[in-house]
Amino acid sequence: MPRSSATAPPPLGELLRRYERPGEPLSCEPVTQGLLNRGYRLATTRGAYFLKHHLDAPTADRDTIARQHRATQRLQSLGVPVAPPVQDTTGDTVAVIGGRCYALHPWVDGRHRDGAQLTTAESRRLGALLGLVHTGLERVMDTSPHSGEHNREHSSADPGETFALIDELLDLARAHRPRDAFDALAEHRLVERRALLARHAHRRPPPAAGGGWVHGDFHPLNLLYRGAEPAAIVDWDRLGVQPRAEEAVRAAAIFFVGPAGELELPKVRAYARAYRRAAGADSAELAAAAHRVWWERLNDFWILRWRYQLHDRRADPQFPAASALAVWWTREYEAVCEAFAG
Repeated sequence: MPRSSATAPPPLGELLRRYERPGEPLSCEPVTQGLLNRGYRLATTRGAYFLKHHLDAPTADRDTIARQHRATQRLQSLGVPVAPPVQDTTGDTVAVIGGRCYALHPWVDGRHRDGAQLTTAESRRLGALLGLVHTGLERVMDTSPHSGEHNREHSSADPGETFALIDELLDLARAHRPRDAFDALAEHRLVERRALLARHAHRRPPPAAGGGWVHGDFHPLNLLYRGAEPAAIVDWDRLGVQPRAEEAVRAAAIFFVGPAGELELPKVRAYARAYRRAAGADSAELAAAAHRVWWERLNDFWILRWRYQLHDRRADPQFPAASALAVWWTREYEAVCEAFAG
């Protein structure tokens, strides 16, 4: 099974022997699974830890994980709320056991908060925090030997390819048995999206050239709050070079989307203004990013691909709001752009 295949329990004895006085293990309980890796709350006689088992093939090699760890260590020195890994007795932060990569982090007590739970002032602080992440990464990341990534063009989706994918997914949704309410919604949204794309195909944006270092997956499940204050930004697996303003727009589209697919535009506006000040971005940059992310959403069917092509349903609950957002955003395009750039 893709991504969701069962994994063996972590090798706690061999793992803990690598650390200085970690204590004896008392329990090791899986936490809510991410879509790509596995996490555990490890309790020992000396405290609690978050044990991460890196599984996602593109980012699960030792060098990539170590680079993520160095980034969080350096960001912490700049005052960014993160949870860098614990070093073992040799100074390493990645434990490779049986060909699998593990990392031990301090356990952070906190809770996730989505945009509906944030006040306008807290939304403003969220934008400033992401701006701090981007400017901090610019300072701490080694642009060599990976500087070539900065010059890569980020092409936009080809509507011709999307039309072909829609046809394929429609066939799969219509043939799915037993048919349920999700299949009916999927069929409705695919037909609706095909019509939207046909109407707006001429608005395909040009490629976004270059970019900067970004978290890569900044959303509510990767940010822990303690009270009203962010306690830790976690899951840096997607750390990489992308257009920074696009991450700001994507994050807002996840934090501030309602169940019916609408964005809370007053909070988006407060968030975006704070981000622009903190990151040194201008209105034109955010407007262009909003257009590219809107186009990306019109052409994006990853949840349906997981369900129908990979037979993986873990992302199904995200589909109603995500699919409605593309339609709502198209209808309210000017208002959304003004919220990000005004």
